[in-house]
Amino acid sequence: MSKRREQAIGAGAQVVTEVSINFGSSLAGLAIPLVGSPVVVAARQLVMIAVLLPFYRPKLAHLAWGRIWPALMLGVTLAVMNLSFYEAVNILGLGVAATIEFLGPLAIALLGSRRLLDVGCALAAAAGVVLLTWSDSELSVIGIVLGLVAAAAWAAYILLTRRVGKDFPGLEGISIAGVVSLAIVLPFALITLDLSALNWGVIGLLAAIGVLSSAFPYSLDTFILRRIPPRLYAIITSFGPVIAAMFGALVLGESFTLVQQIAIVVVCVAAGAAIATQRERPKTDLERTADAVT
Repeated sequence: MSKRREQAIGAGAQVVTEVSINFGSSLAGLAIPLVGSPVVVAARQLVMIAVLLPFYRPKLAHLAWGRIWPALMLGVTLAVMNLSFYEAVNILGLGVAATIEFLGPLAIALLGSRRLLDVGCALAAAAGVVLLTWSDSELSVIGIVLGLVAAAAWAAYILLTRRVGKDFPGLEGISIAGVVSLAIVLPFALITLDLSALNWGVIGLLAAIGVLSSAFPYSLDTFILRRIPPRLYAIITSFGPVIAAMFGALVLGESFTLVQQIAIVVVCVAAGAAIATQRERPKTDLERTADAVT
């Protein structure tokens, strides 16, 4: 398969994951007031492990420390990213929380850039986030901080997933990360769980969140990041805040002022412009030879 075709398939899969994740996040917005963020995150990880582990069980004999540590760190990152993001959604709403969280992949895309255009786009994106968060005097500072924590964790997730996808066959790496994440989140879930809030409707909702937000997109991410560079991943992800705002309005009944709508669009346009206009690093002779062989 040609490199261009591989990238096209990876890009298409990334669009599908954006829709899946944001729809799942909107469902999580319904579940969090009922059972709490730790329970929702634990349910996500349980579903992911139940789907992946039977087919992609890691071979323990091959798990030397030098090979396994990125998967372990990915598990920690998943726990931090999901807990902080869902708490931000609970406090700020999905549209606002998703826009703040998007600063993570934007930072990855602009890392090390020295172009004036990138500086201007970064400032525009930052201004958009400030406009979004401070145009509503009722927004919580704690919620904003949690959104920024989720953004930093998402940046780490992108880098670690690419590393894990190269170091482990299939989905073994993400299976390890899922187990680690569940081990971190489960104690908090058990402490905060109110059994009286559980019924078959809530359990079904949690299962759907797990499939849409974890098992399906995280499985695809290792496939995607083997085929497209982080820059292209970030370009497609730049549409995420708009998709999140759409699901926030449709599923959660969120409403946005005109200023907030403009702010979300500014962030997406600034990010897309900065990322799309970047130049690819010229390949070395060794890399060109490797591409020809594969």
